[in-house]
Order: sequence, then structure tokens, then C-alpha cells
Amino acid sequence: HPLPKSGQDVADDFEVRLVVLEPDQWYAKDGNTPAEAASKAMFESRGSAPRLYRNTLVFLAADRSRWQDLEESLRRCLAWRSILNDIETLQLSPHQVRQAKSQYEAAEGAAKARLPETYQWLLIPVQPDKTGPVSWEAVKLTGAEPLAVRASRKLKSGEYMITNLGAVRLRMELDRIPLWRGDHVEVAQLIEDFGRYLYLPRLAGPEVLTEAIASGIGLLTWSDSFAYAESFDEQAGRYRGLQAGRQVAVRPDDPGFLVVASVARRQMDADQAERAGVSPQETEAAPARRGLGTVADEPEESQASKRPIRFHGTVELDPERVGRDAGRVAEEVIAHLTGMVRAKVRVTLEIDADMPEGAADGVVRTVTENSRTLRFRSHGFEVE
Repeated sequence: HPLPKSGQDVADDFEVRLVVLEPDQWYAKDGNTPAEAASKAMFESRGSAPRLYRNTLVFLAADRSRWQDLEESLRRCLAWRSILNDIETLQLSPHQVRQAKSQYEAAEGAAKARLPETYQWLLIPVQPDKTGPVSWEAVKLTGAEPLAVRASRKLKSGEYMITNLGAVRLRMELDRIPLWRGDHVEVAQLIEDFGRYLYLPRLAGPEVLTEAIASGIGLLTWSDSFAYAESFDEQAGRYRGLQAGRQVAVRPDDPGFLVVASVARRQMDADQAERAGVSPQETEAAPARRGLGTVADEPEESQASKRPIRFHGTVELDPERVGRDAGRVAEEVIAHLTGMVRAKVRVTLEIDADMPEGAADGVVRTVTENSRTLRFRSHGFEVE
């Protein structure tokens, strides 16, 4: 939202919005600045009504000292443009016209160059603790990209905005707050929660949440995440269309529910027993079905001896998105393994790069020094 006059001009919905403040609403580190006052006003309300979805706004403000330089460039640019608009009135010679055009282009170029240098402060509302107060973090932008691109990159790198949410992390948030409403929670309610409350991750949009939900439902180990139900029959105390361990399409306007895994498992086992003609009492006494197989009626020691005791895996990551892919591996695989009692997990990152044109001296020097600083067990460049 570029240069809104008030909070009324800033939408109140589930998408993350970058609000670019007026240049005279500048920011400085000494506190009590116009940028902070304007940001807090828009954050708190939209017009005369309180703002509902406050976990969707971040603000971009000009630096106080840089704004003075930009304003000077803009005034010079406007002055030369006014001269060009009054060529006939001023009776300028062709030489003077060329000179005015040259000065105008130089002033315009200077103003455009100073614009990204001036808007360099991201003001981000945060609330680390559910019961704690809302605080504001000021993050300085760098780089040569357009303002919104720089802001987006900084928000993602600092995890102030999440564009990919793992199913395990979503389950952790559901349990931590908690976000469950009893044994379930509506998908629409979760979207509301993530848009409203600053102590939850700031999601780029509802699709991030629905993708995480679909991923969690589709896990073979869905008991570590959650199940999905199309509806809940309150009189019967049963979930309709209960599904887990399979792919389910979830939309932002989905009317369905997320169901606590253990509750969903009990209903599924009871339904299976009913189809097999077994009484509920026998079902509760019998070993429960888990995952892809049924646990046999064996002594516990025999079952434990047949459980896998080691895991190994190799995965290739996209070099352009290593942070994202590595984060997903950590949440979807490593987190499960480290959560096992007495488990010892070792993670090794292997890098193999082919450079047909040869590595530049600067690259060789930088990579070698950084590898040494990061304590690589082994590293080196090869020459054929």
C-alpha cells in the first residue's frame, strides 16, 4: 500500500501487506518518530473500527537524514521540469533548452537513486509471548532491488514472514498455544487465528496454511500431525468424512476440521471393528492398528526387537533454495528422529560442484576461508 493517508486505506484481510509510509513519516533510532506513530495507528485500527488481522502488516519508512537529501533532489527535479514546461514564456534559446533538459535528467536520476537509499527501515510488530506486550522491531534494508522485493527478501530471511510452513511445525503451534477447540479446530478458524495473533508465525497468505494442512494429513506418520474431517456431528459425537494418511485438497474456504490424531485414531479403529463385527470393548483391548501394518499380539520385548533401529537417507537440495529445502527436511524428517528416546542423530551436508569454466580466484579464496571458518571436516578445489 503506497503512501496511505490513514488506516482506512489499508485492507484488513489475511494477506501480508507492505505499507509504504509517507516520506515525512520518517524513522530514526532515537524513538518517538512519526513513522512509529503512523504505523501503530494503522496497526491498531482501520478507520473508526479496530483492525482484526493485525498479523498481516509490516511498514516501510524513510530514514530521517536520507529524506532530507531526497527532498533536495526532488525540489531540484521539479524546478527544472517547471522550466521545461515554460520554454515559450521564458523565451529560452535552443542551447538553454538542451541545458535545461540535461539538468532535469540529472536531477531525476539523482532522485531515483536516492529513493531506495531513503526507504530503508522495515518496522515490524512482534509478540514473542502470548501474554506479553506487542513490541516493534526496526530492520534495515540493503541491496539494489526494488523496495518491495528487498522488503520481502528481508522478511523471509529473518522469518518475519513464512512462505512455507511444515506440517510438524503447524502441529507444534496447535499444541503450544493451544489452538485446538476441544478435540478439533475448523480450517477457517485457523486461518483467522494466524491472521489475528502476533504470537503465531506471520504467514504470507492462507495458502501457506492450507498447504501445511494438506501435507500433514497426507503423511503416512499422520499420528504426529493431525487428521481431517468434513464435518462434526455434535449429537452423535462423531466426525463425518474422517481422513488421514492420504492426500486431501484443502482450500482457504474449506468448511472442514483438523482433528487431534489420537481422537481420530480411536474413531477409525472403532469403525473398522464395527465393519469386522468386533465389539468396541474387544477393539479397545486388542492391539491398535498403526501406520501401514497391524501390531501382532506378541510380547512387548518381541515387538521391540523387530522395530527398525537405524535410519539413513540422502536428499538432493535445490542450490537456489537450500534454506527452504533444508528447513523442510529438518521439520519433516529430522525432528521426528531427534524426538525418539535415546536417539543419536548425525546430519552431514555434502557439497559437490562442477565448474566447467573454472572457479575465479576470488571465489576460491572466499569459499576456502569460509569453509575453514565453518569448520568443514574436509574441503578443497580440484584441478584436472
